[in-house]
Amino acid sequence: MVEPLIRVILSDLSMSFSPLCAVNFRFERLELNSRFATISRAANGVVLARFGIDMDGRGGDVDLILPHATLEPVREILLQQFMGEKFGHDGIWESHLAQELWNTDVTLDAVLEEQSMNLQDIMSLSPGEMLVLRRDPTALVQLRCGGKTIFRGRVGKKQGHVAVRIEENLIGGGAGDRPSAYS
Repeated sequence: MVEPLIRVILSDLSMSFSPLCAVNFRFERLELNSRFATISRAANGVVLARFGIDMDGRGGDVDLILPHATLEPVREILLQQFMGEKFGHDGIWESHLAQELWNTDVTLDAVLEEQSMNLQDIMSLSPGEMLVLRRDPTALVQLRCGGKTIFRGRVGKKQGHVAVRIEENLIGGGAGDRPSAYS
């Protein structure tokens, strides 16, 4: 049962390498213990990719090991920054990726103020105590995503909810935006 599965995997790998060069992977023998699968000398560098396979509740891992020497003939192609530049673009994949990106959930933090405090002072805080913010109530708040400030805006209310009106776009992209501090 394992050998036909491996033949399918090797056939698919041959097709996936076809944009780079013609490759023909072939099945030689099956080793259940990886110590006995000699691919190259122990001191030689290799690329290892581990794939998890699950069939009807049973499964395991398939390790693909490619010695660096086998990748050397296509090294220049692999070093290209954008593989699609040489082989053309895939419009279906691009539109699918764009659609999925628009549906991605992103956490946005509104930062009113940051203060430095001693750990002892923080540990002595108890429920009901207040932290006094030293900021001007009309000052802009920072909107951060992934630790980077991407917008600044003013706090207000809209339909009974606390809201932030974006006043500055710090990542660029729109007409009339101020230059970004992050490029």
